Amino acid sequence: MKLPAFVADMNKKQQKQFASILAAAALYVIALLAPLEGWRKLLLFLPAYAAVGWRVLWKAVKNISRGQVFDENFLMAVASIGAMCAGEFSEAVAVMLFYQVGELFESCAVGRSRKSIAQLMDIRPDSANVERDGEVLSVDPEEVAVGEIIVIRPGERVPLDGTVVEGSSSVDTTALTGEPVPRTAKPGDGIVSGCINLSGALRVRVEREFGESTVAKILDLVENASSRKARYENFITRFARVYTPAVCAAAVLLAVVPSLFTGDWSEWVSRALIFLVVSCPCALVISVPLSFFGGIGGASRAGILIKGGNYMEALSQVRCVVFDKTGTLTKGSFEVSAVHPARGGAEELLELAALTESYSTHPIAESLRRAWGGTADEARVRDVEEISGKGVIAKVDGRAVAAGNDKLMCQAGVRFEPCADPGTVVYVAVEGEYLGSVVISDALKPQAKEAIAALKTCGVRSTVMLSGDRKAAAEAVGRELGIDAVYAELLPDQKVAHFENLLRGQGKGETLAFVGDGINDAPVLSRADVGIAMGALGSDAAIEAADVVLMDDNPRKIASAIRISKRTLGIVKQNIVFALAVKFVILALSALGLANMWLAVFGDVGVSIIAILNAMRALKFEG
Repeated sequence: MKLPAFVADMNKKQQKQFASILAAAALYVIALLAPLEGWRKLLLFLPAYAAVGWRVLWKAVKNISRGQVFDENFLMAVASIGAMCAGEFSEAVAVMLFYQVGELFESCAVGRSRKSIAQLMDIRPDSANVERDGEVLSVDPEEVAVGEIIVIRPGERVPLDGTVVEGSSSVDTTALTGEPVPRTAKPGDGIVSGCINLSGALRVRVEREFGESTVAKILDLVENASSRKARYENFITRFARVYTPAVCAAAVLLAVVPSLFTGDWSEWVSRALIFLVVSCPCALVISVPLSFFGGIGGASRAGILIKGGNYMEALSQVRCVVFDKTGTLTKGSFEVSAVHPARGGAEELLELAALTESYSTHPIAESLRRAWGGTADEARVRDVEEISGKGVIAKVDGRAVAAGNDKLMCQAGVRFEPCADPGTVVYVAVEGEYLGSVVISDALKPQAKEAIAALKTCGVRSTVMLSGDRKAAAEAVGRELGIDAVYAELLPDQKVAHFENLLRGQGKGETLAFVGDGINDAPVLSRADVGIAMGALGSDAAIEAADVVLMDDNPRKIASAIRISKRTLGIVKQNIVFALAVKFVILALSALGLANMWLAVFGDVGVSIIAILNAMRALKFEG
C-alpha cells in the first residue's frame, strides 16, 4: 500500500512514532466510548498510555540516571502519572498523546530544515574523471593530485578547483552564488568545484587538492555554522537550565502549601500537575535555534554564507557599512586608458612600467603587462623593491626605474608633471629622470549604485569608502555612488587606523560592517564587528577572514544579508515573547484553578507547534 506523501517523507524512526500515535489514538477513542468506570476504565486507558508514553518514561529514567533530572520528559512523566493517580485517566493519556504529536511535528520540522539545507549544499561531487596513462579513470576526488588533468563532461559537477586547459562551456554556479545566469568557462579561466558543467566537455588542470577546494571549505563552513551561537540562543540555553527546576519547585509548593491550610490535596495536586504540563520549555528550546538555522539556510540559497547565529545577530544591528573600493565597488579589472610619454615613445614607457611591475600580482601590474603585450624576461629585472602604498623600484636592463604614484616620485626626488586624468596614475622615472605617466581605469560594478541605495532602505545610516587610490579618483567614485564619506590615499596601516576611529564612534548596541575582497583587506575584515567578503568564489583568504561570505561579486547582496538577518531576529523575538506570554498566562490560570489539563496541553504542544511553524518561515526567506 502506498504511503501518504507526508508519511513517505518521514524517516523510519518518525514513521514508527507516527504509527504508535495512530495506535494510541485508536485505543484512546475506544476507552473514551466504553461504558466502564473505575479500575476497568483504567485498564482500557493503560494500553493507549503505554503506546505513546513508554518512550517519554524511558527517556526520563535514563536522564535521571545521568543526573539530568529537570527536562521535558521528567515534567511530562510526573504530570501524566500524577493525573493517572488522581483518576484523570483520559487527561493523562491526552497529555502524552498530544505531547508525542508535538514531538513528531518538531522532529519533522527540524528534519525538513536540515534536508532543505542538505539539498542546497549537495555540492560534493561523487567522483572525478582523471586522465592517467592515456585512460580516463573515475576516482574519488580526494585521490586526485594537484597538476593532474580531469575531464568534466556536460551535466557533471566540477569535482575540484582548477584551470581550464581545453574546451569551452557554460557553467551553472547557482549552488555557490545563488545566481541563475550561467558563466562561460574557456581555456585559461579558473573553475571551482561545486559548479555544474552545462554544455561542452572541459579538460581542467587541478590547482588544489580536494581538502583545500572551494566545495570542501563551503561544506565545512555551513556544517559548523550552528556551533557559533547568537546571544539569544545562549540566553535560551541558560534560561532553560534555571526555568525548569524553578517551575518544578513552584509546582511542589503549589501542591503542598495550600493543601496544608485547606486540606484539599486532590484539588491542589491537580493544579500542580497542570502547572507542570504548561511549564515545559520545548517551544523556546527548539524554535529559537531552528529560526537561526533556517535563516542561515535561507541566506545560503541566495549565495550568502553566514558563519553562525552570532554573526547573523550582528548583521541585524549594522548601522554603518565601510567599503574597500577596488574589487568591491569596482570591477577590479583595470585597463590602461591613456599613456602620456614626457620623452621617448609610448611603447618604451609601457615596456619599462610593465617590466618594473613584472613580479607584482596587483591588478594594476597585470593591466600594465596586458597593455604592453610583451613577454617579461626575468633576467632583465633585478633588485625589485615594492614600497607599500607607493609603487615599485627596480633595475631594468641595468637602469634604475621607479613606477608608482606621486608619493613615490617625491620620495625619489623626481620632478614630474601631475596628471589630472580620472583613474589611477602610474608615473615612471628612469635614473631619476621623468619618463611619463600611464593612466589606468577601473569601471564601477553595475550593481554598486543600487547596492548603496538599498542599504539606506534597510536601516544603514552611513556608508564609508576607504581607498589607497588618488583622492580625486576615489571622491569621483563616492559622488557617483552616493557614499557619505570617502577617505583616499590611505596606506594599509592608515586604513586600519581610520577603521578603528569609525568603530569608536559607533553607538551602543550598533555594529559596523566592513566589505572587502578578502585578500588585501584581511586585517580590517578580522577587526570589524562583521567582516563581509565580496567576490569570494574560489578565494581562500575571503572564506577564512570574513564572517559573512558573498559567493559572487554582487554588492547588492549586502542589503539582502542584512534583511535576512533582521527577519530572522524578528522571528526569534516573536517566538520568545509569544511562548513566554502564553505560558505565564496559563501558569497563572492553573495556579488559580482556572485552567484544565486541555488548556495545559495547548500551552505546551500548541505553543510549540505555532513557534516551530513561525521559525520555519526563516528558511523560506531569501532576501
